[in-house]
Amino acid sequence: MKTRITELFGIEHPIIQGGMHYVGFAELAAAVSNAGGLGLITGLTQKTPALLAKEIARCREMTDKPFGVNLTFLPTFSAPPYPEYIAAIAEGGVRVVETAGRSPEAYMPALKAAGMKVIHKCTSVRHALKAEAIGCDAVSVDGFECGGHPGEDDLPNMILLPRAAEELRIPFVASGGMADGRSLVAALALGADGMNMGTRFIATKEAPVHDNVKQAIVKASELDTRLVMRPLRNTERVLNNAGVERILEIEREKGAALQISDVYDQVAGVYPRVMIEGDMDAGAWSCGMVAGLIHDVPSVQELIDRIMGQAHDLITARLAGMLGQPVRA
Repeated sequence: MKTRITELFGIEHPIIQGGMHYVGFAELAAAVSNAGGLGLITGLTQKTPALLAKEIARCREMTDKPFGVNLTFLPTFSAPPYPEYIAAIAEGGVRVVETAGRSPEAYMPALKAAGMKVIHKCTSVRHALKAEAIGCDAVSVDGFECGGHPGEDDLPNMILLPRAAEELRIPFVASGGMADGRSLVAALALGADGMNMGTRFIATKEAPVHDNVKQAIVKASELDTRLVMRPLRNTERVLNNAGVERILEIEREKGAALQISDVYDQVAGVYPRVMIEGDMDAGAWSCGMVAGLIHDVPSVQELIDRIMGQAHDLITARLAGMLGQPVRA
């Protein structure tokens, strides 16, 4: 399948693995790229630029296909050394960067000087237009369904994607609620050039996370996520657990007086306990509503082959049949 996204990134299928904290290691990124998609190493999971350089080198040993690095710009108590991270990415020969969080505008000159293609994650059309204006090559448009931070507009992809298609000139992918061939065909029909999957890729054999995490996603329904930190306007969609219930209880107790410090212990430093140790009640970890569509833990290759096969059948058989076109064997 050829779209503007496959052409831009030199990949076979218009499927991108989103950046995920303590999930986007070399093993998963390489598996996605080897299967024809675009795998991403999560940059800030690596505590130093030197460690990121080692992770990039490790990924190079596992694949000769294009892969990228996610670099998230978020307000933190101590800002990471972003110029050094960018240098490590450039020196590692990586030519695709997924940026997220705050605008990457300040770092665009360095990224472009290194010959990188930049795809920025956006939760609104206005932010996507800003990304286009500052020189991003593509955007990932994240609907309200997505795991992690869905923004504050609460727009689902059935509205957000066609609005993006009306306004943007650069390619974009759909993110949030993406799990299978139906998702891909729907995203293409709404104007996107591909899709970004996060939660679906956690529930794969190659995802280097504890099996408890994978099984929690498989067991979850579309009703099992919660939104935390809404009063702080830092909304995050997470899978419900005892730690999340405690956050929501604190939010109710504090009301308008809520501060980030009140829930800090339930949201900071939780990922190693969840993803590595398998402590499913440790606190808040990002998970999309798409968990309701995830019923197994296949290999990445099996998953992507299944997605593309289903998409092909939908386009050439079911949809073509509705137009009275000959149905291909």
